[in-house]
Amino acid sequence: MVDVGKWPIFALCPQEDLKFIQQACVFGAGNEVLYLTKNDEVFVMGTNSSGCLGTGDAQSIIEPRRIDMLSGKRIVSLSYGSGPHVVIVTSDGEVYSWGHNAYSQLGNGSTNQALSPCQVSTNLINKKAISVACGSHHSMVLTCDGEVYAWGYNNSGQVGSGSTANQPIPRKVTSCLQNKTVIGIACGQMSSMAVVDNGEVYAWGYNGNGQLGLGSSGNQPTPCRIAALQGIRVEQVVCGYAHTLALTDEGVMYAWGANSYGQLGTGNKSNQSYPVQVIVDKERIVEIAACHSSHTSAAKSQSGQVYMWGQCRGQSVITPHLTHFSCTDDVFACFSTPAIMWRLLSVEPDDHLTVAESLKREFDNPNTADLKFLVDEKYIYVHKVLLQIRCEHFRSLLHENEEEIIEMNQFSYPVYRAFLEYLYTDNISISPEDAIGLLELATIYRENRLKQLCQQTIKQGICEENAVVLLSAAVKYDAQDLEDYCFRFCINHMTVVTQTDAFADMDSDLLKNFINKASKAGAFKN
Repeated sequence: MVDVGKWPIFALCPQEDLKFIQQACVFGAGNEVLYLTKNDEVFVMGTNSSGCLGTGDAQSIIEPRRIDMLSGKRIVSLSYGSGPHVVIVTSDGEVYSWGHNAYSQLGNGSTNQALSPCQVSTNLINKKAISVACGSHHSMVLTCDGEVYAWGYNNSGQVGSGSTANQPIPRKVTSCLQNKTVIGIACGQMSSMAVVDNGEVYAWGYNGNGQLGLGSSGNQPTPCRIAALQGIRVEQVVCGYAHTLALTDEGVMYAWGANSYGQLGTGNKSNQSYPVQVIVDKERIVEIAACHSSHTSAAKSQSGQVYMWGQCRGQSVITPHLTHFSCTDDVFACFSTPAIMWRLLSVEPDDHLTVAESLKREFDNPNTADLKFLVDEKYIYVHKVLLQIRCEHFRSLLHENEEEIIEMNQFSYPVYRAFLEYLYTDNISISPEDAIGLLELATIYRENRLKQLCQQTIKQGICEENAVVLLSAAVKYDAQDLEDYCFRFCINHMTVVTQTDAFADMDSDLLKNFINKASKAGAFKN
């Protein structure tokens, strides 16, 4: 569980109130905070620069004050600028902004400071926003249909309009993003990034430090694809003050841009105008973190290790440094200058149990179970009614079945236990190797969501030695997403993959199909 008390601003908050916080964001110079309680009330406190707390005035607040206009609205995304200005997205897809507005970064058509939250409606009224990203003085939102709208300061083309005139209201970012489905956005101080659903990355805005990754230092007034990432499928992009980090679907991290504090993690302080791979103890990375108001970088590995580098409490850390933290958020609380949050932080509850949490606790509990499965001479304790509610297979299997023990020989213990636990938790906890067996089960039982989770887990365990085996399993169980992923991996690591025993033993039909697809993909061109 994340301890919000690690951020100094929370020293102003009564300690008994901390346990009710559900979401929070510390911003500005680390002197302002907005947080939501478990009953969806919104509170703020801090210095209130430029009216960024939304209280209706510009007075500093040393104890929490409730924002009535936002209370009851579930906030799903929040970002802030340097003024600061604040932009939020609610669960209904509405956008609200307030605070500093000298460059029209609030999107309300004026340059007047806003002391209270106001809905940003122009050009967004019939759009459902899902996330927001702010630079120093510009703002962007992503809609549920993959469109990007931007507004505010545009001296370097960071709004993507093709000019350098400030943009007073939301404008759809088109150019190379036209007809593309964007899945993620990020902003540096004066730069903008977008990731599209095919893994391509587009960049625009200020580029004096190479933070656009285009191989140059010229500003870019419209979105431009980062050609150096051709053939690499990016899933997440984050921006620091003037540097960028990207995470691929293979858990590989790339960095580019400013590097005066070592924030690229490349082992030196030289700027990079092209993406450079960052090696982190041969670990697969699952999350990257950066914030436009700092020069700090962080990443979390598949095994749960958290690394930090860049400007860390005034020191320049030029390669990823292993920390004792369990989440990337702690890096910014303890080592970033200022001590801000890089995202809207969700705090896990530690007292009240929801229905879902209660069900999780009852899995494999012999004290409350009324049915047990015997698998590999081990018992798994479950509840008939829950299995019938959750799974079509069990509705027929357990109908008028009075047995208290059912023996299962078709699947291994790890596989069947993971399946039963999934019915209680909606998640799976299983090794990538055993996930192949679980994929088979999901296919037989027609559990499509479980099938998707299996594919995600299998992807995390792919390597040159097992890529062909996983490709074969994907084809066998009609897992198209996994098949495409394994094929791309094999193409990207062709030399090593073709020298493995698994490739030598590949089924003849699968081999023919592989060679045909690889040839069409240009894998055999010199």
